[in-house]
Amino acid sequence: MRDITHDHLTRFEGACVEWPHICVLTEYCRKGSLRDILLNDEIQLDWMFRASLMNDLVKGMSFLHASAIHSHGNLKSSNCVVDSRFVLKITDYGLGSFRSLPSYEESERQCEKKLWTAPELLRCASLSPVGTQKGDVYSFGIILQEIALRKGTFYVGGIPLSCKEIVSKVRNGFRPYLRPMTDSAALTDDLCSLMQRCWHEDPNERPDFNQTKKIIEKFNKDNPGNLVENLLHRMEQYAINLEGLVEERTAAYMEEKRKADDLLYQMLPVPVVDRLKRGDAVPAEAFESVTILFSDIVGFTSLSASSNPMQIVNLLNDLYTCFDAIIDNYDVYKVETIGDAYMLVSGLPVRNGIRHAAEIARTALALLRAVSGFTIRHRPNDQLKLRIGIHTGNTTFSVKPSYKFVLSPCCAGVVGLKMPRYCLFGDTVNTASRMESSGMPLAIHVSEPTKILLERFQCFKLQLRGEVPLKGKGTVTTYWLLEDAT
Repeated sequence: MRDITHDHLTRFEGACVEWPHICVLTEYCRKGSLRDILLNDEIQLDWMFRASLMNDLVKGMSFLHASAIHSHGNLKSSNCVVDSRFVLKITDYGLGSFRSLPSYEESERQCEKKLWTAPELLRCASLSPVGTQKGDVYSFGIILQEIALRKGTFYVGGIPLSCKEIVSKVRNGFRPYLRPMTDSAALTDDLCSLMQRCWHEDPNERPDFNQTKKIIEKFNKDNPGNLVENLLHRMEQYAINLEGLVEERTAAYMEEKRKADDLLYQMLPVPVVDRLKRGDAVPAEAFESVTILFSDIVGFTSLSASSNPMQIVNLLNDLYTCFDAIIDNYDVYKVETIGDAYMLVSGLPVRNGIRHAAEIARTALALLRAVSGFTIRHRPNDQLKLRIGIHTGNTTFSVKPSYKFVLSPCCAGVVGLKMPRYCLFGDTVNTASRMESSGMPLAIHVSEPTKILLERFQCFKLQLRGEVPLKGKGTVTTYWLLEDAT
């Protein structure tokens, strides 16, 4: 085996003969097996490339038959490999004593391995693993059709036959003999004739590889070239295929990246996502002036009790889909939804001066208008009642001595690793939640700090509600937001 060297045979490096680690080490060909290449539709092979593969195979088998090894015995497209220079090399030859005897099992998997086996060998009671030269020629004919048509092994057209049925028909030898299809417009008459001669039922009628070599060489008579030109053409063809694959995979990658970015932008604020993508840390940050909105559905508990889970899911999905479409028109960020609670903020993570109060106010009015025309699928005659509370945390303006709200900044940051969330903390969040819970159905409850900022815009109509007990704050003055007169 060490003395067998040829450009189209894989180089034998060595073997381990110690049981149970019996193995053979041969030259590695990085492009993989011929069968894998032929079955990969993404790899384009023109006729010059295919003819080169056929020529390589014939040269390798011609040398092998003239050597001391005499025959291959297991020739198939999966035992033909392609190296980095796109040269086909034959592997798994010789060392017959290392091979297990052919299996007589008739499973579909075992029969698939016998699609290249000559009929006279299929009929043998005891088959030698080294095979015969005429059997190799038959196997070569099957591979020729694989290369020419690229439609799999033993392609028989539209006839639905399993591997087991094909092997059985070939072994039995009933006329007409079952052979792969050759009447394709893509095949030349010479190539069809060569295939038919190679898989002739009578082994003596099959050509040897010296004859086959002369026939294959005729396929390249119009483009003879030299070895370097042939190799350059192969590399050019492969480079073209590779460029196409790179463009296709790049486009697919960019599309998946866009989808991933869109999902991240829905989970976290855009500036936060951009910083995380750059690998920057996102520390918690204090915001001196923000406005927060809380809303919930009045009577949601009783509504849930009288509805099934799927109806509640559909209700919340319809409602929040409507809300999400509305808030896209305003400079607000949806922090989270918990059950029927919907939380928005403006003024963070991108500061916007005092505009956050107006943005939240206009969003609240738009949500209230949307709810007035919202239909509950499973209870179309019921009016959905939304309750909204708004509070502004602001440490930048003066406060009356009797003012009872705590003027502390709102802190925000990313919490968690596996499912990160952008969370808000501080008295501003707690107060906004209490403004919502102490409000009224279909009304927007506004705290005094929010009212002070809204008055600066001179376009919002507010109504004094009066003194309202607020948990943790005592009695405070609050307002109703009625409309935007812009």
